[in-house]
Amino acid sequence: MLDQIIHSKSEPGQSWPSESLTRVPYWIFQDRDTYAAEQKLIFQGPSWNYLCLSVELKNTGDFITTFVGDTSVIVARDSDGELYAFENRCAHRGALIALEPRGNTKDFSCVYHAWTYDRQGNLKGVAFKDGIKGKGGMPASFCMEEHNPRKLRLAEAFGIVFGSFSNDVPPLEEHLGEEIYSRIGRIMNGRTPVVLGRFTQALPNNWKLYVENVKDSYHASILHLFFTTFELNRLSQTGGIIVDPSGGHHISFSAIEPDGAKDNEYAEQDIRSDSEFKLADPSLLQSFKEFPDNVTLQILSVFPTFVLQQIQNAIAVRQVVPRGTGQTDLHWTLLGFAEDTPEQRLVRLKQANLVGPAGYISMEDGCVGGFVQRGIAGASCEQAVIEMGGAGTDSSESRVTEASVRGFWKAYRARMGM
Repeated sequence: MLDQIIHSKSEPGQSWPSESLTRVPYWIFQDRDTYAAEQKLIFQGPSWNYLCLSVELKNTGDFITTFVGDTSVIVARDSDGELYAFENRCAHRGALIALEPRGNTKDFSCVYHAWTYDRQGNLKGVAFKDGIKGKGGMPASFCMEEHNPRKLRLAEAFGIVFGSFSNDVPPLEEHLGEEIYSRIGRIMNGRTPVVLGRFTQALPNNWKLYVENVKDSYHASILHLFFTTFELNRLSQTGGIIVDPSGGHHISFSAIEPDGAKDNEYAEQDIRSDSEFKLADPSLLQSFKEFPDNVTLQILSVFPTFVLQQIQNAIAVRQVVPRGTGQTDLHWTLLGFAEDTPEQRLVRLKQANLVGPAGYISMEDGCVGGFVQRGIAGASCEQAVIEMGGAGTDSSESRVTEASVRGFWKAYRARMGM
């Protein structure tokens, strides 16, 4: 059935353009059958999906509800100290097992009919299983071991927990590759993360439009006026793009040159790149040297929907959660570290104003995907042009490229069989 869905795009305007990765058809952001296939082939297929941070589940009985695609998942720490993850769906009638986003529990009981599960996701109790006074109840052939919710494989990278429904996905470190894995380690750096805050942002667009945005280094210093006004990120700065061989994972990075002269490339382009605005409190942009490589901005993504950011000293994890063809939830987790000094913690809290739904930088990303979703509403037969920097997906010293966007579509098409 899924194969029929994917390969049914043969009518006019519903096939992938012949230009391959430099053209993306707009129906891909609108088609309901495609969205359904993504849930099976990508999110429940051979992918490692971000679930949570290990530090969020410190104690026995701690649990969190999270998502793999649009599937609700429970992650819990059991008395053996290990983490377990399973679908947040009662095997009886499909109700959510856990209703709270996080907590601590001895077991899980479905509110609908009180079927009970342990912290490893095993069905342990069925209310009135043997009936009452010898009448009713489940048949003698009913076996609780055969009625567990689906369980996920788990793996960690530097305290970041990933899960997969698939037995075919390779080990996490192999899946990420050395460059991506080491750049996650660069941020975490053996430190103990501390959650400084969380929020969820509702985006009025397809999930893939936000993932494109994350991978698009070309837009960053054009759309985000704050970046260029205060010279936090300009395409003329030292930096580059790293795209893994699959195309699905990427890193964009840049460094502020302390003694660098202000460039005039943006003025010559006659584009929106500077403003007359000033900061009432310039200490917002005061930072401390955190990494020996002098990189002041690193955006890292793992296919399909995980993002780890460093913008100055603002460290955050972003989780992209599909909510249908035209809606997406973006979960932000802002991070500090237990090893931070009080002064460093204050810097991180101030710089948290840069990101999130109303962040000085991120607020534009919250609406521009909606501009695209609205713009393509009547143009499902048309296509986007993604030729900046060529037609390939190779890593590059230039960020004036869409190589990592093309990389996403390379990975996407491979996973979807397109």
